[in-house]
This record gives sequence, structure tokens and C-alpha cells, in this order.
Amino acid sequence: MIHNLIRDKATRLFLILAGIFIATTLIAEIIGVKIFSLEASFGLPPLEARVFGEVLSLNLSAGVLIWPVVFIMTDIINEYYGQKGVRFLSIFTAVLICFTFLVFLGAMWLAPADFFVTSKQGSGVPDMELAYENVLGQGGKIIIGSISAFLLSQLIDVFTFHRIKKVTGEQKIWLRATGSTLVSQFIDSFVVLFIAFYIGSRVNTQPGDFVWPFKLFLAVGCVNYAYKFLVAIIMTPVIYLVHHLIEKYLGPQLAAEMKKAAMQR
Repeated sequence: MIHNLIRDKATRLFLILAGIFIATTLIAEIIGVKIFSLEASFGLPPLEARVFGEVLSLNLSAGVLIWPVVFIMTDIINEYYGQKGVRFLSIFTAVLICFTFLVFLGAMWLAPADFFVTSKQGSGVPDMELAYENVLGQGGKIIIGSISAFLLSQLIDVFTFHRIKKVTGEQKIWLRATGSTLVSQFIDSFVVLFIAFYIGSRVNTQPGDFVWPFKLFLAVGCVNYAYKFLVAIIMTPVIYLVHHLIEKYLGPQLAAEMKKAAMQR
């Protein structure tokens, strides 16, 4: 029975797409703790753009490196498996993210071996336990903000995608794929900052802690969205390529049947 299930092209494709979707989302959450300078990474001077009175450069979460793959997977799953397929995977992935960070907390709770703490001093890391905890131990407010933004943006992406497709039909893949991404990522860019940093900086604060002003929240949100907007446009040809590969794999008849069924789900 399992053999026949795996041999079914539609099932196998869903497993592949779901695996890529879940893996890339989890990876983005884990590596997102690092903030990098986009300009310095390419040997360029800081942009120093003035937004809402704040002077900002392109300092972004490392999670943006792999997040475009999540964009593509969302739209492809939406195309062939419908709103229910994306909703199921989004909720399941959010649960897995929570589980992952609970496991991290458990791992950090374990008492480190003495040699582990000093094992990388020669490489410039005086306390490996402290480094381990700082990399894996994201704050609760950031996790809540990230999951909230992820779920909300995914639901909006699904809704927008199907609204556009109902108007345009099978034509203009770029409009429903890129258009839904641009709308959903606008929400994502601001929700995560609002919960994790604007509100988060006002909860359990200590003397000397930085509290985000509202104009900084708006400015950083605009910069992050501008980056995601540009990436979404650049990734449009990739969406067409993935569509072509899937249509070739499924065959025109099965692909058409799956897309028709997806619009009814």
C-alpha cells in the first residue's frame, strides 16, 4: 500500500513540495538570529537611507537568504493543492517550529561538560555554552512574533492568490504568484517587527534597555519590505521554471485536473 501511495505522482509531488516548504521555513527560523549587512557582504558602503527620519542601512535577518524558496513553495502548493493544502502545511509547520524551539530549550537546560565550554577558545570562542545558548535561544517575543507573522501572511497569500486566479483564470501566473507574495509579505514585514520588537521592547524592560520608537518600527518595516518586494520580482522567472518542470512531470491532463480541483478546495 505504501509503495502504491509513493508511486502516485500527485502524492509524491506533495511530499516533495511539503518537505522543501517545511525544511526551508525551519532553516530560516534558525539562521534568522543573525543580522547581516547586505552592503558589506558585497563590499559596498552603507546605504544610509533616510526613512521616516531614521538613517538606515540594509541590515537584514539571515533568514531572508532562503525565504524566497518559501514564497515559491507556497504558490506552487496553492496552484496544485488549493487553499486547504497551504493552510494545513502552514499550521503544521508552525507547530513544528514551536516543537523545535522547545527541543532547543531542553538542550540548553542540559549541564555542559567542562571541556565543551572551553573547547573552542583557540578559535576565539571563550565560552561555547554561552555561544550555543545565544545562537539557539531566541527570545519568546521573537518566536511569537515570527510565528504570528508567518501564519497570517500565509493565510493572506492563499486568499489573494485564489482571488486573482478567479479573475485571470490560468493566464498570468506572474500576477497571482508574485502579486499574492507582495501582499502577504507586506503584512509579514510589519507584524513580526510590531510584536517582537515594538511591543516586545516595552515588556519586562530593564533600565538602559532600548525601546523601539514607532517611527523606527515603520522605517525598518519599509526597508525589509522593499528588499522582499525586489526579491519577489526577481524570483518571478523561477516560478515559471518550476511550473514548467511540474507540468512536465505530471503531464498536461493530470496537471489540469489538479489545478481545477485546487480551485474548489
